[in-house]
Amino acid sequence: MFEHDPMLIAQMIALLLVVGAFAGVLAGLLGVGGGIVLVPAFYYVFVTLGYESKQLMQLCVATSLATIVVTSARSLASHHKKGAVEWPVLRGWSPGIVVGASLGVFVVSQLNTITLQIIFGGLAFLVGLYMALGKAHWRLGDTLPKGAARAAVASLIGGLSVLIGVGGGSFGVPLMTLHGTPIHRAVATAAGFGLLIAVPSVIGFLMVPVPVDIRPPFTVGSVNLAAFTVIVCMTLVTAPLGARLAHKLDPAMLRRVFAVFLLLVAVNMLREALGW
Repeated sequence: MFEHDPMLIAQMIALLLVVGAFAGVLAGLLGVGGGIVLVPAFYYVFVTLGYESKQLMQLCVATSLATIVVTSARSLASHHKKGAVEWPVLRGWSPGIVVGASLGVFVVSQLNTITLQIIFGGLAFLVGLYMALGKAHWRLGDTLPKGAARAAVASLIGGLSVLIGVGGGSFGVPLMTLHGTPIHRAVATAAGFGLLIAVPSVIGFLMVPVPVDIRPPFTVGSVNLAAFTVIVCMTLVTAPLGARLAHKLDPAMLRRVFAVFLLLVAVNMLREALGW
């Protein structure tokens, strides 16, 4: 990285600082893992610095999940102080989520950048549509799934989240609200989902190497420690801010504004993957 123009490096660091601040607020405010903005940001920065490769999206996903370990823990602690976390839900869903996340690491390690871009773009587009069009009164049931259904859905949440490098909120919040959980409690509990997803997946990604000749400096396994450090410096500050705002604001309008942004990000990722 340091062989590049110092001004370019400074610009990329500044971009990551801004994105990190935004991601931290989103994690606390809307319960969507900051990874939904971090993955495309990492991709842009590394491509700009000349590190485009078949394993670049793998590195972006892994680094995003590493930041989510810290962001989710900070956000979860902030929501716990408000008494909003559904701890029985976290305990019941944790085995399936951990299994799904672990399987997700294996799948990601086998896929190339273009495939992961298509998966990210497609799933991000679906999340954006739900955030834009979803209604508070929509329901799939009055209570969350239990037994075998819970194990299957939890594993799916863990696996899909790792595939696109996000915390549990992108899929966990819709799941909980569609089963009657109030939005503020769903957002708070989803922070715990993020931690359950990120910790085992990062341990796995630290053991999945990227060849020295195509990886950015300060990369361990598939995690870039330089980008991780820059992002975490901001999310540690802004995740609690987002959590506080979540208990003061009606998130409906914010969800829709973010949905438009997310749809644009998803379409752009798909455009790049398909060479349009």
